[in-house]
Amino acid sequence: MRDKTPANPAPGDRLIRAGALVFFLGALCTMVTVAPLFFGAKPFPTYMFGLSMLMAVGFLIAAGGVFQSIAAGRRQARGDAG
Repeated sequence: MRDKTPANPAPGDRLIRAGALVFFLGALCTMVTVAPLFFGAKPFPTYMFGLSMLMAVGFLIAAGGVFQSIAAGRRQARGDAG
């Protein structure tokens, strides 16, 4: 199957993968931050709630990669049509 994968990734692929990684890291931080609320333990410090915002940051990074990929596809389509 490796012979069928493209040698060069499409524009935006790296941003999408990095965004997914940051998003899942933020999701993990969110679960860790919310867990003490369910178990009646002492809540984590405030900076942990800030780390939960990594979900939004990862989403924005991935969205930037998607828009970069769309723009590259449009440029390619214009080049093929002209």
